[in-house]
Amino acid sequence: MARIAIKVHPRAKRTAITGRLGEAYKLDLKAPPVDGKANAECIRFFATLAGVPRSAVRIAQGAAGRMKVVEIEGVEMGEIERRIDLAR
Repeated sequence: MARIAIKVHPRAKRTAITGRLGEAYKLDLKAPPVDGKANAECIRFFATLAGVPRSAVRIAQGAAGRMKVVEIEGVEMGEIERRIDLAR
């Protein structure tokens, strides 16, 4: 299982990882932080990136804040970091 620390920036022009902030990744989200739309977009993004179903991705910490920890079942941390590097 991979655990990724992220800092989200809702209402961006597009959804993408834009850099690092210490140990956390900066994630721009196109969705607004209203009615769970930003969290749903975050889960969708990481499920697509990892090639797993959305049910394998969950926000383990920080669901109501900008700093989050996302857990992804079925992939290792090294594989996720490799895919993030390829996506940037």
